[in-house]
Amino acid sequence: MESHKILVIGSANTDMVVKTSRLPKPGETILGGDFFLFPGGKGANQAVACARLGGAVTFVCNLGNDVFGKEALEGFKKDKIDTSFITLDDSQPSGVAVITVNENAENTIVVAPGANGTLNAEKVLQLASVFEQTEIILTQLETPIEATEAMVKMTKKYKKRLIINPAPARELSLEILDGLFLITPNETETELLTGIYPNSPEKCLEASTILLKKGVDHVIITLGKEGAFYASKNENFLIKSEPVKAIDTTAAGDVFNGALTLSLAQNKPWKDAILFANKAAAISVTKMGAQSSAPYLKDLTIQP
Repeated sequence: MESHKILVIGSANTDMVVKTSRLPKPGETILGGDFFLFPGGKGANQAVACARLGGAVTFVCNLGNDVFGKEALEGFKKDKIDTSFITLDDSQPSGVAVITVNENAENTIVVAPGANGTLNAEKVLQLASVFEQTEIILTQLETPIEATEAMVKMTKKYKKRLIINPAPARELSLEILDGLFLITPNETETELLTGIYPNSPEKCLEASTILLKKGVDHVIITLGKEGAFYASKNENFLIKSEPVKAIDTTAAGDVFNGALTLSLAQNKPWKDAILFANKAAAISVTKMGAQSSAPYLKDLTIQP
């Protein structure tokens, strides 16, 4: 799939997951159940999801030069991801996330960034050859914002499409939003970016319009089990997700973004791309873990 080269820049973590009957209240200790250790991190999850569905992916991240980092690197290679631009940092540990998942598949997540925090603008600006050869770039906000700002500069310079999955939620400057190809916030992130909680198609359109007026070309608001809302200056629509029995929703948004990016790199129509992404995300919530839940193309009954 060399004609569909995808660049993912972002975070890589090791996820420590505890299953519980319910999420603890502040200051409360509860007895948990099963414990799992999974490879995770939003950038890594999205890169793996995209690669498993058939994308030619280059992943850029910083890992600690430790057991977690080395295991993550081997995992990326097994998924046939180009790891040429991954750094093993001797000064920082690999990022970790502590995740609690209740019996309704809801979760709370705390991330210690570690080496992810050293992925800076300088590293991004050194990726000229990769930007030149890629079709589309996908990133998130688990790395320093200066790196995101550098990606915006590079995508404009080389006239490439940049997708920002604005997670974890934070405000974004007009410099980042103006001319951005696509932003994919969930409900919480949408509210932070626009002041509007998208709990209806009307509110989704209202929130999307604010982002479009700030210069974003396309907006997709992910709504969990309700599906995804798409808006541009020319059209808007809601695409429902497939009903499934969720076990763990930890990386559903990451799988959605990875699958969506692959379809857009293949120049699929928006509705087809979102349907495919919804399908991949629906499969992912039926399995435990982040990268371990990302489906392969053969797992999907529809093709991208």
